[in-house]
Amino acid sequence: MLFKQQALLRQKLFVLGSLAIGSLLYLVARVGSLDRLQPLCPIDGRFGPRGQDEMPLRALQFKRGLLHEFRKGNATKEQIRLHNLVQQLPKAIIIGVRKGGTRALLEMLNLHPAVVKASQEIHFFDNDENYAKGIEWYRKKMPFSYPHQITIEKSPAYFITEEVPERIYKMNSSIKLLIIVREPTTRAISDYTQVLEGKERKNKTYYKFEKLAIDPNTCEVNTKYKAVRTSIYTKHLERWLKYFPIEQFHIVDGDRLITEPLPELQLVEKFLNLPPRISQYNLYFNATRGFYCLRFNIVFNKCLAGSKGRIHPEVDTSVITKLRKFFHPFNQKFYQITGRTFNWP
Repeated sequence: MLFKQQALLRQKLFVLGSLAIGSLLYLVARVGSLDRLQPLCPIDGRFGPRGQDEMPLRALQFKRGLLHEFRKGNATKEQIRLHNLVQQLPKAIIIGVRKGGTRALLEMLNLHPAVVKASQEIHFFDNDENYAKGIEWYRKKMPFSYPHQITIEKSPAYFITEEVPERIYKMNSSIKLLIIVREPTTRAISDYTQVLEGKERKNKTYYKFEKLAIDPNTCEVNTKYKAVRTSIYTKHLERWLKYFPIEQFHIVDGDRLITEPLPELQLVEKFLNLPPRISQYNLYFNATRGFYCLRFNIVFNKCLAGSKGRIHPEVDTSVITKLRKFFHPFNQKFYQITGRTFNWP
């Protein structure tokens, strides 16, 4: 009886052992097949087609690592020399226009691994005091970069300041110039809104937009009002064309950059002779902010400052109509000169 029980126990143990070994072999085979089926890097599949994640990682290497330390002033001269870093004069400048989206354009272009931006507006060419300090002072205001990278700065006051075209021409007659524009009336109201907010922060009063934009004596558009003058794009562009051919300008649609930024950025890449690197991966819509934000890599995202996208005050519709009628012939000439047409009323 005891012998039979021992034999039965050995039989059960054999069956259980066989099942365990079979299960182990199955798991080994399964894991091996999965390894063959899955990409070498398991996270590749999160970012869409291969290549879209490569640019942000290079941008991280170039701009969030070593270059960031140099910008903070933490590098020695020996480190700068070893890494072959230089402070280059800009090869492209965003010259305007104010409240057209210059900051958004600069930050978005900074997504490209071959672009390095000057963080602050330098105001070298439009400020007599700064300009008197000389070109080397200007160069030292530029960020450290690798020789193959393009340095870009932006100062929207450049577009409307009379002395600037000649000064930039003397620095570099072949420089590439970026102008970002919005519908002129909307831009003028946005300009007013920014000034109004500054007055309110200082508890100061300010005229309504209608009173500034319309001459009370003639009831016509007040061309002495700076916000109106800035929106007459063709008048300013004609001054620039005395020094630079139209081929050295690229016009960016500021309204489209808000709603559909990627196509506009791809046009700029082409204008700057940059390989296409900015992709939809780098841009995501923030529903809370109502704007596109920037994605440099898997961990680093950035949205524009909260001051962007201010709510405009309500403006009398008759004033808006009058302004649009006033800007219309200037807009038509702007289309003709630049070869780019916008759907402005």
